[in-house]
Amino acid sequence: MKKADLHAKKPEPVPVGDPTGMAAPAPDLSADPRAPATEMTPAQLNELKARAAKADEHWDRLLRTAADFDNFKKRAARERQEAAQSATVALVNKLLPVLDHFEMAQAAAQKTQAPPGGAAALHDGFAMIQQQLKGILAETGLEEVDAHGRPFDPAWHEAVSQLETADAPEGQVIQQIRKGYKLRDRLLRPATVVVAKKPTAPPAA
Repeated sequence: MKKADLHAKKPEPVPVGDPTGMAAPAPDLSADPRAPATEMTPAQLNELKARAAKADEHWDRLLRTAADFDNFKKRAARERQEAAQSATVALVNKLLPVLDHFEMAQAAAQKTQAPPGGAAALHDGFAMIQQQLKGILAETGLEEVDAHGRPFDPAWHEAVSQLETADAPEGQVIQQIRKGYKLRDRLLRPATVVVAKKPTAPPAA
């Protein structure tokens, strides 16, 4: 063996995990990690601003669309409620004359001459039907306008005449000719009434 071979340079060990035999360069620790990798050009900055403005525009449009849809739902629900209430009012107005006729028939049945027990049975039958009808209408919110003995109120009563009397204060309802009705707080028909009037003083002798 030659002496030159003994002094030959030994090969450097290959790093584990590097099959190519070439080690990765060491990182430059002197570089500032906070410094940006590259500086944006004015064109890139303008493009970024345009995209941000476009995103804001789409977001505002989305918010407006959501608000419009919410208003639409509320308006549709309100219109359905108003339509249902209008239908109820129309139906009740058609049934009020039927209720009036039941009451008149019941009053007539009390005056009718009939065999013993016949008038009572007829009266009970009318009363049963009347109460059933009134119960159904009450479930819809129908209420009678109580006028008898109360002060005259033009918002709920309709005066057809005045009667001079000393038995009641002036302006008080002394007779109810036809019942009034309201559906919840909405007047359907005013009560037709006669109102007390202060008697005229007799002329001096």
